[in-house]
Amino acid sequence: MKKIEKDAKKNIETIKLACGNSPDFATRNIKIGNKQISYVYFESVSSDDKISDFIMKSITNDVKEAKTTTFFTNLFTRLENTIPNSKLTTADDFDSIFYYLSSGFTCIFVDGSKIAIILETRTVLDRGVTESSSEPVIRGPKDSFTENHNMNLGLIRKRIKDPNLWFRELKIGRRSKTKVAIAYIKDIAELKRVHKIEQMLKNIDIDAILDSGYIRKFLEGKQHSTFPQIITTEKPDMVCGELLDGKIAIIVENTPFVLVMPATLVNFLHAPTDYYEKASNVTFSRILRTLAFFITIITPALYIALTTFNHELIPDEFLISIAMQQQGVPFPTVLEILLFGITFEVLRESDLRAPSAAGTAMSIVGALVLGDAAVAAGVVSPIVVIIVAVTSICEMAFSDIDMINALRSWKIIFIFTSMFMGLIGFLVAMLILIIKLVSLETLDVPYLIPFSPFDFNAWKDTIIKLPINKLTKRPRYLTDKNRTRLKEDNK
Repeated sequence: MKKIEKDAKKNIETIKLACGNSPDFATRNIKIGNKQISYVYFESVSSDDKISDFIMKSITNDVKEAKTTTFFTNLFTRLENTIPNSKLTTADDFDSIFYYLSSGFTCIFVDGSKIAIILETRTVLDRGVTESSSEPVIRGPKDSFTENHNMNLGLIRKRIKDPNLWFRELKIGRRSKTKVAIAYIKDIAELKRVHKIEQMLKNIDIDAILDSGYIRKFLEGKQHSTFPQIITTEKPDMVCGELLDGKIAIIVENTPFVLVMPATLVNFLHAPTDYYEKASNVTFSRILRTLAFFITIITPALYIALTTFNHELIPDEFLISIAMQQQGVPFPTVLEILLFGITFEVLRESDLRAPSAAGTAMSIVGALVLGDAAVAAGVVSPIVVIIVAVTSICEMAFSDIDMINALRSWKIIFIFTSMFMGLIGFLVAMLILIIKLVSLETLDVPYLIPFSPFDFNAWKDTIIKLPINKLTKRPRYLTDKNRTRLKEDNK
């Protein structure tokens, strides 16, 4: 860690060589009496207007007053105390200087001082607060997190005006030095979980963190699962609700996606708007999502098992109808489902990657045309088109892309086990799925709670949702501290 020298020109040359004489490197030297003041900044991340307002005006005034010996002796102190900038600090090593310069700060060197004055002059490189594109809502707050770290902290702070809302900040990445903040409510969250997350983050040794997705695997630990174990969201109101329940949020600089831990399977059956609507309507929606969860995984495999191995379980009329539809189809049932299922997945990926103006139209037309043409050509039977379409639609009941990918993976596992062993393979896959879900834990919280282990009190806000005035206690599996949400006499 090289220290700053007393010669301002030498310090500028050191920085210039270290950054390869970058085209956005800018500096200016000003002579006051027999001393030199030099300031340096990167034009790509700094604002010229701020530099003119904060630095040039202050130095210009000093030039006019540079008449006494006392002034020259205290030049560094004078600048430090007179520059009008609320975010002013100092540094004595080049590692800190490079970090601040890359963050949009300007560094001032004064001859005879081994300390640099650093002040914030960053330009606006972030988009403003906009509506979430990945989690659209009909009712409720529509603002979402942005790439601006301080703005993200502010979106949480303005909703929870409590001194017990604490943030712990780390810098992760040898080259990126990305700010990562841990947010929690001190008198609600379990501090041992906060310390555990902090330690896991400190143990990350990587070149750069460019998105919150980089640190997900480090936080999940050694458990391997396709099911998401961390909530990822753009919604500040959702993060605040989870913090008030006793969970912990991880906010990463330069990304609008915030991580929330611990997560359970039930969390992914909920939607951000569930707490802004009538409880009876929310319960119905959650039941539909639960049905969609199972339909997506089991429907294709169950159809393959019944039509390939276990015909006796199908009613005669339905079996005859299936047999008539499959007349002339050259492929076995398994191949039909796999081929048409892959086609639907390709259409979905095209929809995600294509420009928004063309994506939806392309996927709808593609699905209609391909489905109709495939049936007319005798490549697939109509019932296979229905099954693949229904399972693909049920996947879309979930907004979390990791949950959608997990459902897709397990759907394929169920298809292959049913293809080889029929209903026995189907039941084996179901048993494996249950064992896998039961064995998962996040920060020592079971993934299937409140189903396993059973927690009656937590059932008030799982698949069934009671009105908000009935949810008087925070879940015990999240916290044992300050569990009262609502006083009984306020119900």
